[in-house]
Amino acid sequence: MKSTSPEMSLTKEHTGVAKNKTKRKQSPFTKEWTMTMIWRFIIVAVILVIWEAAVQLKLVNGFLMGSPSAILDAAIAMFSSGQLFTDVLATVNATIIGFVAGSLFGSLAGLLMWYSKAVARVLDPFIVALNGIPKIALAPMIIIWFGSGIFSKIVLASVATFIVALLSAYQATHQIDESQINLMKSFGAKKSQIFRKIIIPSSLPWIISAFRINIGLALVSVVGGEFISSDKGLGHMVFVEGNLFNLPAVWVGVFMLMLVAMLLYTCVSYIESRLLPWNDNKNSSKSTSV
Repeated sequence: MKSTSPEMSLTKEHTGVAKNKTKRKQSPFTKEWTMTMIWRFIIVAVILVIWEAAVQLKLVNGFLMGSPSAILDAAIAMFSSGQLFTDVLATVNATIIGFVAGSLFGSLAGLLMWYSKAVARVLDPFIVALNGIPKIALAPMIIIWFGSGIFSKIVLASVATFIVALLSAYQATHQIDESQINLMKSFGAKKSQIFRKIIIPSSLPWIISAFRINIGLALVSVVGGEFISSDKGLGHMVFVEGNLFNLPAVWVGVFMLMLVAMLLYTCVSYIESRLLPWNDNKNSSKSTSV
């Protein structure tokens, strides 16, 4: 027979207790998440059933409103032909590239404005004025300059996200506690060291918050550009099918845009949880993305 020492038995007991505590801590969240998902599916199912029943009973004009069954048939047909995949890929690629380019360069420009208050004072009214312009108003000019291809959509998304990221990053530099900067200066730190050690880390929560806004702006800008001039993309698909009064296909495009928006927002929330594990907004991100 194998004998176990008191120390080993105590270790096992503590390990068992720790595992039980972990399970107790996780079980409420798992239960809450499960119930949330169940209620979401129930709400969607009820809406679809009522919608389909209203169309079948002639309470609603199916030609004007479409129906879940017709939307499903249209989605299957578009997926089988490859059109849906092509349009989704075009919109997602332009959105991600424009979002990344505009957000990164805008955040960097906003942080660098901290170096010179004189330059910031000169540029401030121009930046505010540019931010006040609806970015979709720039779409015709951008499409004329850069063509009707995907590059013009990337530029449009980059412009829309650049200003928001710049303003957010620059505002973040004004929210940093001056005592921290003065402490670094008292130790003889250079401006570049203060920038790397204080300004950038302290501004990250503001920058990530701007990313949350920018991912939606990038998608809206790309779809708006596709509405004006494009040969592919979800915006192009919705515009063309709408002109043909093909409501089921329009609904397919709308639902795909909703799905793309949710997935992109979830990705941004995940990046925030990895880059800023100490940020309080992480919990709200998780609850939103599940």
